[in-house]
Amino acid sequence: MEKLFFTLCLHLLLNFLLFSCNNVNVMGFIQRWPAGRSTRFYDFKVQTKRITKLCSVKDIVTINKMYPGPVVYAQEDDQVIVRVTNDSPYNVTIHWHGIRQKLSCWFDGPSYITQCPIQAGHTFTYKFTLVQQKGTFFWHAHVSWLRATVHGAIIVYPKPGVPYPFPYPYEEHTIILGEYWLQDATQLENAVLASGGGPPPADSFTINGHPGPNYNCSTNDVYAIDVVPGKTYMLRLINAAVNQEHFFGIANHNLTIVEADAEYTKPFTTGRVMLGPGQTLNLLVTANQPIGKYSMAMGPYQSAKNITFQTITSVAYFTYLGALPSVLAWPAPLPPFNDSLAVKTVMDGLKSPNPPPNMPKQIDQNMFITIGLNVQRCQSRNPEQNCRGFNGGVMSASMNNVSFVKPKVSLLEAYYRKINGQFTEDFPGSPLGFYDFVNGAPNNPPNDTSAVKGTRTYVLEYGSRVQIILQDTGTVSTENHPIHFHGYSFYVVGYGSGNYDPENVSFNLVDPPYMNTIGVPVGGWAAIRFTADNPGAWFMHCHLDVHLSWGLGVVIIVKNGEGQLESLPHPPADMPRC
Repeated sequence: MEKLFFTLCLHLLLNFLLFSCNNVNVMGFIQRWPAGRSTRFYDFKVQTKRITKLCSVKDIVTINKMYPGPVVYAQEDDQVIVRVTNDSPYNVTIHWHGIRQKLSCWFDGPSYITQCPIQAGHTFTYKFTLVQQKGTFFWHAHVSWLRATVHGAIIVYPKPGVPYPFPYPYEEHTIILGEYWLQDATQLENAVLASGGGPPPADSFTINGHPGPNYNCSTNDVYAIDVVPGKTYMLRLINAAVNQEHFFGIANHNLTIVEADAEYTKPFTTGRVMLGPGQTLNLLVTANQPIGKYSMAMGPYQSAKNITFQTITSVAYFTYLGALPSVLAWPAPLPPFNDSLAVKTVMDGLKSPNPPPNMPKQIDQNMFITIGLNVQRCQSRNPEQNCRGFNGGVMSASMNNVSFVKPKVSLLEAYYRKINGQFTEDFPGSPLGFYDFVNGAPNNPPNDTSAVKGTRTYVLEYGSRVQIILQDTGTVSTENHPIHFHGYSFYVVGYGSGNYDPENVSFNLVDPPYMNTIGVPVGGWAAIRFTADNPGAWFMHCHLDVHLSWGLGVVIIVKNGEGQLESLPHPPADMPRC
């Protein structure tokens, strides 16, 4: 009894101290700092690991010698502290994809945007709070193409006692879609950029790091889930692939989407889903078929033309208890690789479960951003080696025809410390001219397809209510672009095919999905809205890494508001140096 009494007293004391430390008296009333209910500590060591895959032995970069990497578990409003020690020979940063980093922009992770890379032999500690966030996220390297093997899930559960808004599943399983190359990831990026051309296709797709039986030497390199007949399972589906969007399906089973990009949705049932790199979905699937083995398949969605890509599907198994080991797996047919209607059907089904309370109805700041590919004129003395883009040019990519160039220092630190000469604040909020972006775009590469290069940023006042129209273009090729916005989620109030026409558009202001990565439709547009209430320098970019390497991104700076709770704090003392 005395021990129980002591324990209760200690618990009350800790709660009192936590409350006292997490609240600040400002102007006579108590305001809540973004500090968590609990603190979760993780120790990440960036290490190389020798593996055998696809008949070949190679060293890959990992976290804690795990591929995929360790899962970060937490609850809504928790603080997460991750100490990253770089024991590899490569520069590294870690991005916490989908975490909004309220007042913690310093820990967002994109290299040369919010921090310099963690160099070999050095350590950096990330600290952030999951303010009003729960669901399926993921972390990944944000240097070069190291994301190919340096990635893992973040699973944030609701607060204690708060149920899911759907029947509780029998089990939960995390499924990470990926790509695997026999070549070293950083060498691969360097070779692609040096060539001026496009990237080679992945040597395989992977499900939780396993290629599956369709690939050489991979008969036993297969991921599998054992299921109980009649039970319902939740699959936390993450696309961590580098340069390819993917379809996913399970043979003879329906998938019910209940969450997209770590936000609940109205339940929507479909046979197959498509995720671009950076997107996550939570799916409910019921084991309601005859006892047997059913394929879980991932295959390519390729909307751009004249692109070489991997066509062999990766397969895992959804195996019922009681199935004979020798039974053949039911195949999982996927849509044709260019089936954009299947993609639209899923997007049409994504709706917020309730009317959004914080979606801007009135807009202070309108932006119109074209996105697409470019071909620059060849400037090399060795064009056979360095100008392998279309018509002897050099591949590039841009937003509003500005191809982003990363600075040599942390852009956020340059902004915070007012260091001149590292970036400009003149990114155009709309194209210099309007025309038929989809069907009438300049397309005689490289003569009329070049972009302006520069480290241009766009500045927003704190509290601005912002609408951005993202418009795909037909320069080189139209394509579905997964656009990710760091530091924010946004309401997708509209999307469509062709050119955006404000006179003939109907926005969904009732139940739009709340996302952090939006697939801008091939040859089409998407409209997003958000309130600029998180100060810092935030990267908006295409999550196809080759497009990011080519410059398809922009940094949006959100200025400080009033007082400490609307201002970017000081940088941490252990920030990596460039």
